[in-house]
Amino acid sequence: MKRNFLLFAGIVAGAMMLWAATGPKVPESVKEVAEPGGVLPGNPKIALVKVADGFLDPTNVASANDGSGRLFVTERVGRIRVVNKDGSVQPEPFLDLTNINPLGTDVQTGFVEQGLYSVAFHPKFKENGYFYVHYASLPFNGDGLVVRFQVDKNNPKFLTPERTKQTSKVLMRIEQPYYNHNGGQIEFGPDGYLYIASGDGGWEGDPLESGQNLETFLGKMLRIDVNVEDDRVPYKIPPSNPFAYAAKEQLMSLFGISEHDFSKIKTKAKPEIWSFGLRNPYEFSFDLKTGDMFIADVGQNHWEEIDFQPASSKGGENYGWPRNMGTKCFPMTGPDDKCGIVGTLPAAQYPHEIPYPGAQPLKDGHGCSIEGLGVANYGGMKGVYLVGDWCSGRVFGMGWNGDKWILQEMLHTNLQFTAGGYDENGYVMAVNCNCFYTSDKGATGNPPGALWRVMPINEVPKGAETAKTASAPVETSSASGPFQLLNALDNKPIAFTLMANDKVTPAVEQFRKNGVNPYNGKAAEIAAGKKVYDKSCASCHLPDATGRMGSNLIDAQVTYPRVKTDAGFFEVVYAGATGAMQPFGRTVAQDDILKIIAYVNSLKKK
Repeated sequence: MKRNFLLFAGIVAGAMMLWAATGPKVPESVKEVAEPGGVLPGNPKIALVKVADGFLDPTNVASANDGSGRLFVTERVGRIRVVNKDGSVQPEPFLDLTNINPLGTDVQTGFVEQGLYSVAFHPKFKENGYFYVHYASLPFNGDGLVVRFQVDKNNPKFLTPERTKQTSKVLMRIEQPYYNHNGGQIEFGPDGYLYIASGDGGWEGDPLESGQNLETFLGKMLRIDVNVEDDRVPYKIPPSNPFAYAAKEQLMSLFGISEHDFSKIKTKAKPEIWSFGLRNPYEFSFDLKTGDMFIADVGQNHWEEIDFQPASSKGGENYGWPRNMGTKCFPMTGPDDKCGIVGTLPAAQYPHEIPYPGAQPLKDGHGCSIEGLGVANYGGMKGVYLVGDWCSGRVFGMGWNGDKWILQEMLHTNLQFTAGGYDENGYVMAVNCNCFYTSDKGATGNPPGALWRVMPINEVPKGAETAKTASAPVETSSASGPFQLLNALDNKPIAFTLMANDKVTPAVEQFRKNGVNPYNGKAAEIAAGKKVYDKSCASCHLPDATGRMGSNLIDAQVTYPRVKTDAGFFEVVYAGATGAMQPFGRTVAQDDILKIIAYVNSLKKK
């Protein structure tokens, strides 16, 4: 009996060791890095349920975890809006940084990547009222400021301009050489320290080599202790930071010291650095169950990456930028580039429409700018990191299946995702804008965005508004019944509305009836279409209708197959299609769309 018991105990112990060994881990080889096409355990189904809308370029969402159920949405312009538990939006901004400076706003919003980035609430916010924001400062020429404020217990709903100035405490200023790649997310980790995501400083390709330079805050994940005894001190360096003592002054020793000891000496390393080699980690998230960190690092021209850092990490990870983007070389020159992997591999990656120079455009499973939403531990999901793509509107879920990482496309929506967060119940939240680069009308001029909750499909409340999602295109024509123009996402008939200066011309009326563009082949209309194209389309598509940021229109290389027809082309432009096309939906007159189509049809295919 004793022998059998010991044998059983040994089997159990071995099984537990095997289970522990198969827990989530950082990939050790390129082949272990997940790409789209997998299926998560249980193949969970989700929906995006609208909570509130009307936000001006929302950039982040957070909960104060104070029992109120409120959510706080940051707006690029420099305001924080409060969404109450019932979904109503508080009329007064919780924080307004546009009215505290007698010369005007304190927030720089000159470019779509600038503005108020995020908000984080102190773990003891309910007791001390402290919260922190990160934003591009106008007086400091776009430098990033991390600032602490404190609510008034007698007026906890919002801060007056006087209270805002009175309680402000600047913790950090991050110099920004350019107006993009600022990172922005700040979040308290399970260890109580404040983590700050900082991009490489901008332009493209990291010309300053910031990612690998330990002398700068740029291209890093920073970690600081905001709990100081003397409030005149901005913050403390956590002694467990990997470079906390790397630059300390010491006597020089030449002999009797190991190479390992020498390697720890970094005479100019910033002690605030937690990890480095990042391009633009605009969003990151902690798993509320395990404390693991997930980083959504916005990629360069061809790939987006997701980094996994287990809660047991001691920091110091080098994620490779600008030597690598994901598992790929930087710069990429083709599909078979050979280069070494620098530092820590990502857990997952997904491609852009053009995955390498000269590649044929992909038809699905791609994006162009990754935005982290949060880690889902509900609805059949266990530790699934959800990310949304700013361009394509896709939502990917990355999870561990007991053996390897899986990356599954879970939704294809019409939203331009900008960020995510959690509500008090641990549900993942998301915000979207309508703020494409080349059609940006400023921080208060773009169409408003919204706040969404990621929910299991079987928990969506009856009557709730959900994000539109793509389905298989349905071919309709006069040959198989009445001709219909359909929304490119859900195949529902388009409900036409007239805009200012728009009208139903005879050409439009004819087109709506039979799907035939009467302007095809007509020189005057083609010339007029070129003018409209140059104004509205050439910012993303080159003058010859090949791709710049978007698809090659002349070859109909897009995700919506019906665009190969004039009807499909019209549907995509008029209804706005997905992602970056959203700001153009219902902004181009219907007659002009027909002229654009005639112009594109006149061009020589490549």
